[in-house]
Amino acid sequence: MCQGTAYIPLNGAFCYLSTILDGCTKQVLSYVLSESLEVDFVLETVQKMVHQHGISLKKETILHSDQGCHYTCIKFIQLVKNSSLRQSMSRKGNCWDNAPQESFFGHMKDELAEMIPNWTCFADVQRSIDDWMDYYNNDRYQWDLAKLSPNEYYRYLTTGSYPC
Repeated sequence: MCQGTAYIPLNGAFCYLSTILDGCTKQVLSYVLSESLEVDFVLETVQKMVHQHGISLKKETILHSDQGCHYTCIKFIQLVKNSSLRQSMSRKGNCWDNAPQESFFGHMKDELAEMIPNWTCFADVQRSIDDWMDYYNNDRYQWDLAKLSPNEYYRYLTTGSYPC
């Protein structure tokens, strides 16, 4: 899994999006949109993922991130440890380790670009992000996932049955 944070423009300022992606299926396992860049929204993203997917997480599960301040703070390190996850970080200045996360944010921003100028409040951004995350996990087909959406690919891997 990889975790990252993106800046989302809103009226000359920013909202902040934290996501956790599955490295195999590319599913968005958890995300939180925040009006503040304080560490709490990043912690909430991990807590949501553990709550929603905890039964399928094992001690071998690695949560990868860059070396941003959110991921090096004591609260984050302790939460990951208490959740029985393993933490991994990119080497300083190495953007390649977290490339899947950056690619995901790039595609998301490209696909939401027409909506951004129409957002007038945080609730507008939240609705758009919620809709896009649902679309991404359920309907956005990807070549490297056997031409399936992330959720379909997960079902294919776990059942062995290719969807019709």
